[in-house]
Amino acid sequence: MKHYFGSNTIVDITSHQKSISTLIQKTVDNHQHEEDAFFIGDLGDIIKKQKLWQECFPRVEPFYAVKCNDHYAVLKLLADMGLSFDCASKAEIQKVLKLGVDPSRIVYANPCKQTSFIRYAAKNDVSLMTFDNEDELVKVKAVYPAARLVLRILPPSNFKVQCELGMKFGCLPGKAYHLLEAARKLDLNVVGVSFHVGSGCQEAEAFEAAIQQARDVFDMGLSMGFDMDLLDIGGGFPGHECGGVSIEEIAEVVNVALDKYFPGDGVRFIAEPGRFYVASAFTISTNIIAKRIVARDQRGNNAEPVDFPTADDEPAMMYYVNDGVYGSFNCLLYDHAAVVPSLLKNYDDDMLYTSSIWGPTCDGLDCIMPECKLPELRSGDWIYFRDMGAYTLASASGFNGMPAPNQYFVCTMDLWEEVYPNIEMDEKPVEKVIPVMKFGHYPYETMKFNQNALPEGVTVGDYEVDM
Repeated sequence: MKHYFGSNTIVDITSHQKSISTLIQKTVDNHQHEEDAFFIGDLGDIIKKQKLWQECFPRVEPFYAVKCNDHYAVLKLLADMGLSFDCASKAEIQKVLKLGVDPSRIVYANPCKQTSFIRYAAKNDVSLMTFDNEDELVKVKAVYPAARLVLRILPPSNFKVQCELGMKFGCLPGKAYHLLEAARKLDLNVVGVSFHVGSGCQEAEAFEAAIQQARDVFDMGLSMGFDMDLLDIGGGFPGHECGGVSIEEIAEVVNVALDKYFPGDGVRFIAEPGRFYVASAFTISTNIIAKRIVARDQRGNNAEPVDFPTADDEPAMMYYVNDGVYGSFNCLLYDHAAVVPSLLKNYDDDMLYTSSIWGPTCDGLDCIMPECKLPELRSGDWIYFRDMGAYTLASASGFNGMPAPNQYFVCTMDLWEEVYPNIEMDEKPVEKVIPVMKFGHYPYETMKFNQNALPEGVTVGDYEVDM
């Protein structure tokens, strides 16, 4: 069964959980004459992540980091589940407000904002925002003096993280008094403290050290007369099993630290998880568009690989696929991610060769995997990569005119009904013109399609739906 989810997005609702390889094969079979890369987005995985968050952090409100993956289906599902949002720009705020999210459910968590963006936030009552410098206070005073400000501090940097953020944002705790004094002189309203231990934190103890520092700054603000009632513990929560720290381990440290340093019920706790919600929900499938067989070690006069294997060296394979580091695999450069290739076909008994996987652009930098072991593949075969939901789609470019991957969404019936319990699941055929609301819709007004009854090219609202 298929549901129209709004914004030209359709979700395939299944009766039971299917393996990712089955879903990919089904998609390939349904689009036999297409070879473009595509994503499978499992919305049920996001629903399960929300349940896990509530179990692990019962007192911490999640403000999803829109920058991580801003696809409409992700934002709408999270909004319908009651999440709030961490936005870093005017465009991100617009996307969230367009979903009908109340401005009070947004934190403008960018300490260095464009003045016109602050003005836009003021116009739309997005009052909660972070700062870490005096110049920001001057801008806020000029265009949004009623803003509710959160001082972002720099947490200890002696912990292992995937992406270090302290080099760019956060004031040293020793400088906090100076900024709080500047805010007081400007008659601005500082309501709390925030920090970010770094994206993809790999040591749970980083949170305890940061919470302890935040307590000191919090008390400093209280002593200066500010009504401090909010602590933002930022992001850094893992989104998939990667051999590092687990979300449960982080939760144990965080909950103990909050009890120790912020006892009582007077403080509101929020966080900015991004990759936690979406990393494991997305898998990308890429098509091999070209292949070269080269000598594994031998190089030409200019250190380039030669085009043929020699008698004294086993061949190596170079595979070129239709997405790369200028597209969805930008995470390899910007997010320090590591990816693992999986194959759609079964090659258990085949010989493995030293191989490399390259993107489609004309840049030699466009390499997904410089070396891995794979059986001999052919042009037209599919290679897929799991855990590709975080900092992939949202930060991809169209360099060299390469197309963005298509996106297909699935969810099991039981998980879907946890969020949308009022959806009628009858099998009545749809009419040729479906009365989808053009001016917004409520969470329970998702449309269901009977795939066999849907005429090709039927108009849904303002969109043409190609099944």
